[in-house]
Amino acid sequence: MFRAEKHTSLQLEQLLEHAARKRLGLDTHILVRTAKEWHAVIEQNPFPAEARSDPSHLLVVALKQAPARAGESGLQQAISGREIVRVKGKHAYIVYPDGIGRSRLTSALIEKHLGTRGTGRNWSTVLKLGTLADRP
Repeated sequence: MFRAEKHTSLQLEQLLEHAARKRLGLDTHILVRTAKEWHAVIEQNPFPAEARSDPSHLLVVALKQAPARAGESGLQQAISGREIVRVKGKHAYIVYPDGIGRSRLTSALIEKHLGTRGTGRNWSTVLKLGTLADRP
């Protein structure tokens, strides 16, 4: 968490990626969301019942780019278990009713079908980050 007034999320991602490459020799993807964007992630959750009843099995994957619509349907078709995926812009919401640890719906499979990098957080963490984003 940090505050930045003069740059967009995309500009900050690019600045941080460049700095990581230059200073640390690390070629990595960095994802930045503003407090407003993060609150939209919370508000747009397509699985409110699951968020209330089983938040540890609801995952939000922040994506580097919004995937093509075909990526979401391809990912849903590739799922061999009971997981359900809904993509809204640069975020994928995934319900893992049988748990995340044993699921075959891995980060690699998600990124392959959506065609972009991402990082996931369970719903409890998403809410905590939303609270932190409101702090002065």
